[in-house]
Amino acid sequence: MGDSKEAGAEAPPAGAAARGGLSLLSQGENEEASAQGSALFLGGSEVKSRAVVKYSSAPPRTAFARLEEKTDLKLPPANWLRESAKLGPAGTTILGNSRKSKPFSSFGMAYDFIDSVGNDVDVVSDSENIKKLLKIPYSKSHVSMAVHRIGRTLLLDELDIQELFMRSSQTGDWTWLKEFYQRLIDQKWQRKKKSKEHWYQKAILSKFLYYSINGDGAAQPVPPAAEQQESSSSGQATDSDGASWPAPFEMPSSVSEDPSASSQGLKNDFVRNILWTFEDIHMLVGSNMPIFGGGRYPAVSLRLRDNNKPINVLTGIDYWLDNLICNVPELVMCFHVNGIVQKYEMIKTEEIPNLENSNFSTKVIKDIAQNILSFLKSNCTKEGHTYWLFKASGSDIVKLYDLTTLCEETEDKYQNPFTMPVAVLLYKVACNMMMKKGQNKKHYGTVRTLLLNCVRLLDKSRHPQIIASANYMLSELFQLDEPKKEESSESPLNENSDESYSEEEEEMPDSDENGSYSTCSDPSDDNKAVAIIKSVGELSVPEKYKSIHQIRPSCAFPVCHDTEERCRLVLSYVLEGLKSVDSSIKKERDLPAADPNTPIPLKYEDESTRGGPEALEKQMALFLDKMGSLQKGNYSSQSGMIPGSWQHKMKLQLILKSSKAYYVLSDAAMSLQKYGRALRYIKLALQSHDTYCCLCTNMLSEVLLFLSQYLTLCGDIQLMLAQNANNRAAHLEEFNYQTKEDQEILHSLHRESSCQGFAWATDLSTDLESQLSVSCKCYEAANEILQFSDLKNQNPEHYVQLLKRMGNIRNEIGVFYMNQAAALQSERVVSKTVSTAEQQLWKKSFSCFEKGIHNFESIDDATNAALLLCNTGRLMRICAQAHCGAGDECKREFSPEEGLYYNKAVDYYLKALRSLGTRDTHAAVWDSVNWELSTTYFTMATLQQDYAPLSRKAQEQIEKEVSEAMMKSLKYCDVDSVSARQPLCQYRAATIHHRLASMYHSCLRNQVGDEHLRKQHRVLADLHYSKAVKLFQLLKDAPCELLRVQLERVAFAEFQMTSQNSNIGKLKTLSGALDIMVRTKHAFQLIRKELVEEFDQPKNEETPPAADSAPSLNREEVIKLLSIFESRLSFLLLQSIKLLSSAKKKTSNNLEEDVVLKTNKQTYSQLLRATANKNTSLLERIDVLIHLLDQLARGSGGGGGAVQ
Repeated sequence: MGDSKEAGAEAPPAGAAARGGLSLLSQGENEEASAQGSALFLGGSEVKSRAVVKYSSAPPRTAFARLEEKTDLKLPPANWLRESAKLGPAGTTILGNSRKSKPFSSFGMAYDFIDSVGNDVDVVSDSENIKKLLKIPYSKSHVSMAVHRIGRTLLLDELDIQELFMRSSQTGDWTWLKEFYQRLIDQKWQRKKKSKEHWYQKAILSKFLYYSINGDGAAQPVPPAAEQQESSSSGQATDSDGASWPAPFEMPSSVSEDPSASSQGLKNDFVRNILWTFEDIHMLVGSNMPIFGGGRYPAVSLRLRDNNKPINVLTGIDYWLDNLICNVPELVMCFHVNGIVQKYEMIKTEEIPNLENSNFSTKVIKDIAQNILSFLKSNCTKEGHTYWLFKASGSDIVKLYDLTTLCEETEDKYQNPFTMPVAVLLYKVACNMMMKKGQNKKHYGTVRTLLLNCVRLLDKSRHPQIIASANYMLSELFQLDEPKKEESSESPLNENSDESYSEEEEEMPDSDENGSYSTCSDPSDDNKAVAIIKSVGELSVPEKYKSIHQIRPSCAFPVCHDTEERCRLVLSYVLEGLKSVDSSIKKERDLPAADPNTPIPLKYEDESTRGGPEALEKQMALFLDKMGSLQKGNYSSQSGMIPGSWQHKMKLQLILKSSKAYYVLSDAAMSLQKYGRALRYIKLALQSHDTYCCLCTNMLSEVLLFLSQYLTLCGDIQLMLAQNANNRAAHLEEFNYQTKEDQEILHSLHRESSCQGFAWATDLSTDLESQLSVSCKCYEAANEILQFSDLKNQNPEHYVQLLKRMGNIRNEIGVFYMNQAAALQSERVVSKTVSTAEQQLWKKSFSCFEKGIHNFESIDDATNAALLLCNTGRLMRICAQAHCGAGDECKREFSPEEGLYYNKAVDYYLKALRSLGTRDTHAAVWDSVNWELSTTYFTMATLQQDYAPLSRKAQEQIEKEVSEAMMKSLKYCDVDSVSARQPLCQYRAATIHHRLASMYHSCLRNQVGDEHLRKQHRVLADLHYSKAVKLFQLLKDAPCELLRVQLERVAFAEFQMTSQNSNIGKLKTLSGALDIMVRTKHAFQLIRKELVEEFDQPKNEETPPAADSAPSLNREEVIKLLSIFESRLSFLLLQSIKLLSSAKKKTSNNLEEDVVLKTNKQTYSQLLRATANKNTSLLERIDVLIHLLDQLARGSGGGGGAVQ
């Protein structure tokens, strides 16, 4: 075909050039001239017309040869009906010898200019059909046209009833239309033969045009027999035009194999395709009119007229419209009488409407055009339907029928031969809209409607490729990977989205506004017609058939309210596509039959037979081998599809789409915490992917990335199932449920492969260890895939997320084994030695933690690496605890193994702190690691202190190690930061100080000799006791501990007193000890408060205890401590009274000492009376002590000072 040329420049009024001789134009000038638009001003009223040649196969225009007078046109020229080098291949067409317009001519044009269809153009048709429509009010001849609608475009084609019914007589096709026609329109229908005059006129015109192009005035005579032969052959050619009607489904293989190919019989046979804008109507018109050029006349049309017959209106309109459509400014007419040339006459295009005997109003023609278009737009509403516009000869009534609806009432609804071309065109327009990169998604509604109508028109068994492809495109319209944005303002929910179009307003049959076509309310009217124009005269009335809306679809894209709905729609289209592909594969009969209604049994093996992690390892190895072979491109299809065939390509695309849809469904179910459902969907996604792998000859990296993502999600689901074991029954029920659609898709997948490639990853196990292992293997497989094809560098985000998940699952498995080991340890009663099972669990746990730490370190995730190091530290402590049970409890000593594991734990905690660097990295984790480290040091020191390894180490060395460990524990115990853990830290620190003070106190008691060392121990014991008291006093829930420390301090004072010789020294120590006793009042007040609360509790049984309330008081311990306190207070008071009395004898008149002595005696007396009474309650005893301590505090105010 020639080059497409477009131009949009407006030209000056046509024919403005001065007249002159005619000469040849160059091809460039010719094309430029033909591409110019023109605005014609006729009779003072402007009719806007603009023509742009979109395509032309015409040769360069030649000047026409003016024939000499008396030339006999009945004699054929020598070049008649012969191709000429000067004319090119289009020569015979251009000189008017082509067959008449084919019935599918508009489709040929539409295929070539697919961009214009559905959007910009109102009408696509042959110029002859346009002229015939615009002449309806002037002509008595019959009109029969097929009308089709694609988007906002109408396609018009001649529907030659004569040819159709001739064909019907021979083949039996179209009998339904013939019967309908005879019943309703013309009972006595019979074939009308064309007259001899018709053939004579056709032959003489052809010879005239050949003479005109020949340029040689002398005609070479041709024998009359030859003339007859040529003439008859021309007649036969026209008669044989019926062959251009394809029988139903007589589509050539090119279309059935490749929907994008133009089919024979659907070719664009026009010499020119012109985009003609007539007023506000945009038309794509095909024309074969011969155009000559030359000199100052860029283009003229050449006509032959019989001088004896005047030009009538119909001929005038014909000439005028032809020149407008082809943008020809002038017309040259050659007059003849009985074939003998008489004269030539030149007429400007704008003068044609004013010719004698041929007057017509261009305004009226414009009104007719607008009315007919409005009438068709308003009534041809169903896309894909074939409408028939019919006016009988001599009738004034124009009727519009819906042939598709009439055809569907017959036995074979696919008998309409327009079905296939319409469907292919719908498909092509949809493809074209989809492929435009800048396509706005708001056009997706239109694309979807085009495709649905295409699928609805076709017979599934006969056109599987187009149906499969259309369904795939329908599935592609829904973006699975994007969150659906609600576009309620732009695209309202179309409740009736499956209907092709629903008009904005109903057309009311109101004759005043919408013309007098109606939906046949009059019983005399034809009740099969969609609409009727009762009189052709109405078409001339301006805006009689005013279209109150643009022909535009309100085919809004369906709003899917959630992801599941969107995916289900996609899967429904995928399934239809798969069915089409499968139905077209010849080898289906060779396959084992599977009933799509029978669920495919899901295998659940007993845990004992699964073989555990070892079997999983084997399955993983097989999978990775397969993935490696995919890189080489192995192909194995069970159904016998040929690689590279359309079935193969389409099935691959559909399967990939289904796997994506199932992945998105699984992800959505996961976010709803429906883990059973999520596992079912990811299983289907992986089964789809497994089939894809079997069929694929060249695995794309994008598809491998999908697989990695699917396996990652599968790992997530298995992990969540492991963590939600309590809801296992519900998950199992969701997992086993299957929709009919899923079963049918699976049936299609099973035609190609066993779909067992990922069975190891998608089984729903009831064993926690197995679920965690499967989850870990999924992540490992996903990671392997990224390593295979260097995808990790192209998708760093996915890679980082995957390594995080691997680190996390390894932590989970490590914790699982660690807890199992701890459980075994707690159950160990008989055997005191560490079992092999425990050691195996430690090794597994340690290995998992180590790998997890490596995963997190490789992506610089310091926080998570620190958490895993912390867990490894905890594992080491469990190992240490396991070794502490060995040996006899009475002879128990802190073992070297315990020391080794505790030190390892310390190392891991310190590594965790180094990994974090500073507290700013993650305060909570930092604090947690510090606390665990403090606990480890504290536990180690406590065990060494309580179970001193004296058989291996000297007492002094043990004390040194305990002291160092305790001080380190204090270092990592943060008592100052305000947090939920602060009271715990304070208690820990207080306990450490208490234990250190007790240790130094014990050393002091047992030590003999080195006075310097004794003094050091005394100072340290005193320091730690005072620090312990301070910290315990900050706590509200440790009164017993405070009391015990104070009692130990008193005992420490008593021990010091035994080594003192002077009474003054002893009195001073006693005074200090009593002072400590007085300060224990705070502890007793706390104990009293708790006792009162306990006493009040039964009255308010309904109120539950506060969540953060302190643990209940240990009464036995309180009574024990109280008894000790009473005895020590009694002893101290007695000693004080004795010393003060002896001092009084020696020195007199010391009033302060007298007061102290008096108070002490009084207190001692009351204490003896109180302790003598055995029936006193605990609360009363505490009240007495608080009172006595108050009394002592008041009485010793002066005495204490005197003593000190």
